[in-house]
Amino acid sequence: MMFYPLYKVKSITLPIVSVLLVSITLLTWQVFHPKRLVSLNITSLLLGILWAVHITIKSHALAGNPLAFLMVSLLCILFISTIAFINDFFAFILNTLPVALVIFWFAHGENTFRFALAIALPTLGIAIQSIIQKRNESFTYRLMDKLQEEKNRYSDLSMLDPLTGLYNRRGFQNRFDSIIEQSSGPHYILLLDVDRFKSYNDHYGHSMGDQTLMRVATTIRDAVRSRDIVSRYGGEEFLIMLTNVNSDHALQSAERIRSHVYGLQISHQFNDDESDYLTVSIGLTPLDNAGLEQALILADKALYDAKNRGRNKTLTANMPEQG
Repeated sequence: MMFYPLYKVKSITLPIVSVLLVSITLLTWQVFHPKRLVSLNITSLLLGILWAVHITIKSHALAGNPLAFLMVSLLCILFISTIAFINDFFAFILNTLPVALVIFWFAHGENTFRFALAIALPTLGIAIQSIIQKRNESFTYRLMDKLQEEKNRYSDLSMLDPLTGLYNRRGFQNRFDSIIEQSSGPHYILLLDVDRFKSYNDHYGHSMGDQTLMRVATTIRDAVRSRDIVSRYGGEEFLIMLTNVNSDHALQSAERIRSHVYGLQISHQFNDDESDYLTVSIGLTPLDNAGLEQALILADKALYDAKNRGRNKTLTANMPEQG
């Protein structure tokens, strides 16, 4: 286009120099400022106008009817635009439209069909490619969203006990760490064990035992606040963290759990001579600067003492029995 071989007129126009300078400037800008993107639509329109001005200047400089020059110019621009804006249909249109208008103007109605066909074919190709790309991007985004949902779901499941739906030990630790980071307390640790659960399983069967654990888990969860952590610590043992409570409220919460479980009136024949309802024993201790492990040791000792004192009791570490 700068040096068209069929004519002796050879000149480098200001617009073609501007195209070169704009291209180099934008390329340099992107190299040194990769996160500050330049508008592709504005760039494509600017370059399209510069190409159109260049073709206008060259057409005036050529003697006679410059149809051959116009056709070659159009094909060159379509080729460049297709390579540069193959992934952006709107940018492609903005880049080629000024050139197409100038060429139709200088053609004076001659070879209109050829010019239109030359423009229509690559435009149609870019349009189809753009539609396919958008569908692929939409599918990819949907797939990524689905994978993220699955990842989150499996991450949640890995922190939940499959039988009761409560947190498992991993889930408890995760919530515990989050709460400790956000609040200094006071917090209380509560260990709960279903009394004589082995004999319950032996007498009623493991299927009934599982159903009972699910009922107990639901009762515990309903008896505390949503901000408290309730987890299945293992087997028939549950671990609860009561957050931001004083000693009186912590003891009241533990007693409420114990009484609500007994209030389920789940029959439990734990030997041949006696029949009663299912009960739980609870060990309670404050969470102090000694940390979770020490609190668990103290709560476990209180729980063991509650068992030895007849079960269906709440004991706070180093305090008299309740219930």
